[in-house]
Amino acid sequence: MTHLSVNLNKIGLLRNSRGRNYPNMVEMAERTLTLGAFGVTIHPRPDQRHATYQDAYDLKNLLKRFPMAELNIEGFPDAKFLDVVQEVVPHQCTLVPDDPNQLTSDHGWNLARDQDALRPVIAKLKQKGIRVVLFMDPVAENMQLAKEIGADRVELYTEAYANAYGTEEGEAVLAQYQQAAQAAVAVGLEVNAGHDLDLNNVEALCAPGHIAEVSIGHALTAEALDLGWDQVVQAYLAKLS
Repeated sequence: MTHLSVNLNKIGLLRNSRGRNYPNMVEMAERTLTLGAFGVTIHPRPDQRHATYQDAYDLKNLLKRFPMAELNIEGFPDAKFLDVVQEVVPHQCTLVPDDPNQLTSDHGWNLARDQDALRPVIAKLKQKGIRVVLFMDPVAENMQLAKEIGADRVELYTEAYANAYGTEEGEAVLAQYQQAAQAAVAVGLEVNAGHDLDLNNVEALCAPGHIAEVSIGHALTAEALDLGWDQVVQAYLAKLS
């Protein structure tokens, strides 16, 4: 079974657009976890245009009532982000190589270049008991280095898979992701996946059993406009079980 962590950034975006606490992120997180999702994810960017640093504290407090659920905080490891993460102590922290001005995440870490900067960050987070995940492109050869610098997991950046799904290139791209996942497992890493996954493409990616967790927010929120939030969360859980 692959665990579902629901990314709540778009809930934050809707809330912030009106300057009120509606929709309420904590209430939506509680609703999501009550439905059976394994966890919730936020990605607070420096401009806090959707999830905010305060959301991290509020969600960690909520998780006290859901002892089997997890909070995943993802983002670029600048000083403010790391301060918040070390104070909140989420179950999992996903390190993402985002430029502050990026619209959304669009590539994984270049470990050959970034490993020296990442090693002390990973060590510091692990000292707090936080599981550390590196956001990675699906390149099998890079998984050994991810393990060597201290990561517990990798998260495969799945935009290329989502774009290829249902096309002539779909099977070849899926095979590339499976090879990367297998390589990660072989060196002792667990594997997460996220970005542009939806109800159509998530099952094929997770079916072989190498993906421990998917983080889905944008598509789930958009699909909920058609199907209803509860029904979409339950549909993902059925696909992943």
